[in-house]
Amino acid sequence: MSQVGKGFVVRLVASVVLVLGSVTLVSVPVAQADPGPGSPIPADDPFYDWDGGLDVSPGTVLRSRPMTFRTPNQPTPVTGSQVLYRTTDQQGESVVTVATVLRPLIPGPTRIVSYHMAYDALGSQCNPSYTLSGGSTSPIAGAEQVVIAGYLAAGYTVVVPDYEGEQLEWTIGRQSGYAALDGVRAAQSFLQLPSNTPVGMVGYSGGSVPTQWGAEIAPEYAPELNLVGAAAGGLPVDLAHNLPYVSGSKEWAGVIPALIVAYQRAYGLDLDDFISDYGRQVIDQVDQECIAQFADDYPTLTDASMVKAPYTSMLDVPEVVAAIDDNIMGSQGTPRTPMFLAVGQADPIGDSVMITADVQGLAYEYCGRGVDVQYAQYDGLSHSEAFPAFEAQSLQFLTERFSGGPTRSNCGTMPPGNSLAPTP
Repeated sequence: MSQVGKGFVVRLVASVVLVLGSVTLVSVPVAQADPGPGSPIPADDPFYDWDGGLDVSPGTVLRSRPMTFRTPNQPTPVTGSQVLYRTTDQQGESVVTVATVLRPLIPGPTRIVSYHMAYDALGSQCNPSYTLSGGSTSPIAGAEQVVIAGYLAAGYTVVVPDYEGEQLEWTIGRQSGYAALDGVRAAQSFLQLPSNTPVGMVGYSGGSVPTQWGAEIAPEYAPELNLVGAAAGGLPVDLAHNLPYVSGSKEWAGVIPALIVAYQRAYGLDLDDFISDYGRQVIDQVDQECIAQFADDYPTLTDASMVKAPYTSMLDVPEVVAAIDDNIMGSQGTPRTPMFLAVGQADPIGDSVMITADVQGLAYEYCGRGVDVQYAQYDGLSHSEAFPAFEAQSLQFLTERFSGGPTRSNCGTMPPGNSLAPTP
């Protein structure tokens, strides 16, 4: 990491100390009791269930309750609220999800950061609303809680949506973007803020999905929001390219069965048509897990081992290919806000799970459409190693966007990268 990046990390840690030591948040009217350690997971918590009508506009708050920002073993003086709100799924149907709204005591004009955690989940115990209130944690969630605390200490209002929705549909693009944008709408309504309140979006890895898709679909879905910038790092641009890359990987092969679970939930795939007996066994094992549990548990698993004859890859299955093509980044719209896109490169292909040339290709495509893009590549860094560098640059990027500073577009030197054409 550069000295500038290290400096941002140092200031971020200092900000966290400030938050944990001195910040309390503004109280707002609420409807239900504060959750905490020992509370049921979201799948068993009545707060998350909504059996009323959804003939309301996207972002409408349906219920709320207070929460305390904490880990399972470490309470903090930071309090906020959880809001259940109406949003939209991949097929355009009305659904609900929850966002955590955290507002700092530091006075000044309100600036919203929609922070998208990389919870990469198939089970509701991984939901940000649950982990941020101390229900459970993981090394990934713990690191991101530190970053969120830094934004709070810097005076930002932070909104953290459960963007995978009730069914935990991981990597599904449009609905993740809808949930992020509607989470901002819900926070603005709940806090009685004007719709032109400046908003920045940020997320790494799984969190890049609602960030990138949110920016992409915002001009059509939420044109009233004042998005000043979106920072997405470690992006899964086209999973048809990631699939052969992680096949047989010691660290990442476990994402293959997890992605099948997510796509089956979102698209109703008939797994009996193409999944092998071994594939079914692994799918059943990961069905309710978080990524920290399944990613590196299957070091010999390959794409080919997941399917049965006559198939030799999931990319031979038309229904799977169609679902993947429906989630290629850049395929559904063009952002109207400056973008910061970043990725590591630990080997000639990528950062060990994401494809470097795919992220380059997305940046190049956006540049060609007139988007103001800043692209960063962390040579020599793997996916996990690039996280701190990305968070430091994202903080700088969003700080500059909120202040109205000049952008740092490098579109003029952007390499073309990979084609993002759909897989036939």
